[in-house]
Amino acid sequence: MTLNLCVLTPNRIVWDSEVKEIILSTNSGQIGVLPNHAPIATAVDIGILRIRLNDQWLTMALMGGFARIGNNEITILVNDAEKGSDIDPQEAQQALEIAEANLRKAEGKRQTIEANLALRRARTRVEAINAIS
Repeated sequence: MTLNLCVLTPNRIVWDSEVKEIILSTNSGQIGVLPNHAPIATAVDIGILRIRLNDQWLTMALMGGFARIGNNEITILVNDAEKGSDIDPQEAQQALEIAEANLRKAEGKRQTIEANLALRRARTRVEAINAIS
């Protein structure tokens, strides 16, 4: 038995096919979803989506949004998403270093909050690469 997973951003469909299992980062922690999971709607945190296709695991960096699970269908609506295999490791590492530097020189609450969010997004992209290598 499988699940139909659809990952959508405002601009594109990132994923739309059957999977065996997922592990999703929510605002209250990670949840694993197998076929016949109880219906749920949840907020999606900035984090890694792990997707199992038979014996292979893939990763995707998700940038926050919402998920709806029910009747073996999972719909994830996020601000942005990238497959781990599509992320350039050097560019992601460089973005992480820039985000860390921006956080160090942030002044005031607003800049600090924005810098922290940018750092979380950059870390998630690097994690998505490292999880598949």
